[in-house]
Amino acid sequence: MRKLATAVVAAGLFFGGMGVAVADSTHKLVMWTPGATFEGTYQWQPTTKVPSGLHVKGKLRDDNTGDGHNIYIRVKVEGYPWGRVKGVQRKTIRVDKVFYDGAVLKTKEVRMHVCLDRGSLRPDTCSEERLYSRH
Repeated sequence: MRKLATAVVAAGLFFGGMGVAVADSTHKLVMWTPGATFEGTYQWQPTTKVPSGLHVKGKLRDDNTGDGHNIYIRVKVEGYPWGRVKGVQRKTIRVDKVFYDGAVLKTKEVRMHVCLDRGSLRPDTCSEERLYSRH
């Protein structure tokens, strides 16, 4: 009887762990606005990993190299102000960054979009803002 109970508990832990692995799997991420593109992946880091936030990897690309404008990814983590991951004019850069809230163990919400910096006189053009929530 003890062996059966041990086997049932072990199986439950194994399949429960598989559910967690699926929940934290990597997802494709594509954001686009005229002149700027981000293509990559995102994954929520487990709470056991420090920092525990949204891990984004990919390429930030200037699609219109002749316009003279810079590109960036705009990011907002929960209650913090908007931040930027700056790109480079006429180039593609690699992004490998974790966006997290340092005040908590488990970041739950990140907003993000890709933008074309058109200078101080004209407003920037940005893709739709996306909300990523941890379940």
